Amino acid sequence: MRKSYNGQMTTATMTLTVQGWDEDTYEERDGGGKLTLADVTQGITGDGEGTARARWIMAYTASDRAEYVGLQTVTGSLVGRSGSFVLRTAGTFDGSKAEGELTVVEGSGTGELAGISGTGSFSAPMGSEAELTLDYELG
Repeated sequence: MRKSYNGQMTTATMTLTVQGWDEDTYEERDGGGKLTLADVTQGITGDGEGTARARWIMAYTASDRAEYVGLQTVTGSLVGRSGSFVLRTAGTFDGSKAEGELTVVEGSGTGELAGISGTGSFSAPMGSEAELTLDYELG
């Protein structure tokens, strides 16, 4: 645990397992790239328990690399406190692994997670599981 300027910052580690992935191309790009919109559902275990639903906009290159941005709603519990919050995510996919940064959207926490703030990162090798680390504070 480390201190932040407002109180105590806590680190949570979670595993997200893909339960559904629906990705549609909305623009084919000259040279082989494409733009897609993905609607993804995931189960969460670890310091957090519950579900996540993400909407990611992805820009693929002809070499199957991608950059993406999106919003992800997390619903369930975080170290025993129940509620939900929204993460803003941005990352890259290199053809075999996705990774990126995330930020809790200010004011998005509900229930016992109201007032949550924080930042983190995620890493997802090709497959159905991702590891997410969130440094957070409950206001």
